[in-house]
Amino acid sequence: MDWMHFVWAFVVGGAICVIGQLLMDVGKLTPAHTMSTLVVAGAIVDGIMIGNKSLYDRFIEFAGAGATVPITSFGNALVHGALQEYKLHGAIGIITGIFEVTSAGVSAAIIFSFLAAVVARPKG
Repeated sequence: MDWMHFVWAFVVGGAICVIGQLLMDVGKLTPAHTMSTLVVAGAIVDGIMIGNKSLYDRFIEFAGAGATVPITSFGNALVHGALQEYKLHGAIGIITGIFEVTSAGVSAAIIFSFLAAVVARPKG
């Protein structure tokens, strides 16, 4: 593997993080609004098709983990799953596709959040 893949992943992932930080610092958005904005941006970019691939798929090919690790990838996964299942199962696939593709990530987030709460003993 070429070392430039690592460089581009770092640069692109860092740029997405900078955009999020600017939204909070300059745009005065709350962290929740910033996260929602980045998820929606990832969803919109995945919905844009160029040929037979989405724009976000091409972005992933270029940036690798720099595009798949940040929160924008969650929006990508939601739309990607919905569109994929829509092609296979029609309108009902829009709903089922969202859950099918993202269920592992959401399940992991719930389980690890619970374990962190057990270990850290949160107050309130």
